Amino acid sequence: MATWAIGDVHGCFRTLQALLGRMELDVRADRLWMVGDLVNRGPCSLETLRWARTLDAEMGDRFQVVLGNHDLHLIARHLGVASKKPRDTLKKALKAADAPELVDWLRRRPFVHFDRVAGRDYVLVHAGLRPGWFREDATKAARRLERKLRGPKAKSLLRRRNKKSLVAFTRMRMLDGKGRTHDYSGPLEEAPQGLRPWFDVAPRSCPDHTAVVGHWAALGLRLRPDLLALDSGCVWGAGLTAIRLEDRRVLQKKVIDRLPETNRASRSL
Repeated sequence: MATWAIGDVHGCFRTLQALLGRMELDVRADRLWMVGDLVNRGPCSLETLRWARTLDAEMGDRFQVVLGNHDLHLIARHLGVASKKPRDTLKKALKAADAPELVDWLRRRPFVHFDRVAGRDYVLVHAGLRPGWFREDATKAARRLERKLRGPKAKSLLRRRNKKSLVAFTRMRMLDGKGRTHDYSGPLEEAPQGLRPWFDVAPRSCPDHTAVVGHWAALGLRLRPDLLALDSGCVWGAGLTAIRLEDRRVLQKKVIDRLPETNRASRSL
């Protein structure tokens, strides 16, 4: 049994399928983790959602998808509490006959997933974790958000997406000296003075876990003992990354989906 984790897909379905072919995923035995942002900016959000929902029914708990900010944006647009953004590519997904079922499936995904692989503890999350959080803190915060997202308070939650725990799980990259989230999304080496990436701010969240994350395309693929950052900028014309957790084997596939020209001008997510 292998445990694979894949970076941000953003609707690049053809690239995802090509990468899965290289991985030789065994859906009867392997585990597959997705770091969130299955949808938007790429051309095939609908196909990606249908694939994920079908695979979830087949693999059960061995298939884990955590929610990203673009996944939440799709849910918010479906519920009528968010408007279209300039680079949205969600029209087909929103107008599909099975859109209600797909969005309902997406609303039931977690914000964080903890697991143990080959003797090492991992935490899967789209963006990050607040400094000082332990597993119990992150789990409690995530479950509170998940209950709201799955219930009648979903619209209220999505209208207030600046809630600290929601920002941490789905949008956080860098923090200032007072621990406040900053909206800088560029290369780490060019960050304004006084900002630090969340994973280097003390006290380190979940210090005994390796964080498996996405969300930060300009950071690129970054592998450390305590961090596997897998957003390698597929939707910006680069490639999609998978890593096998047992031995840290990395597979990448250069994007083959036809992307909007605007995607090639910026890596800001």
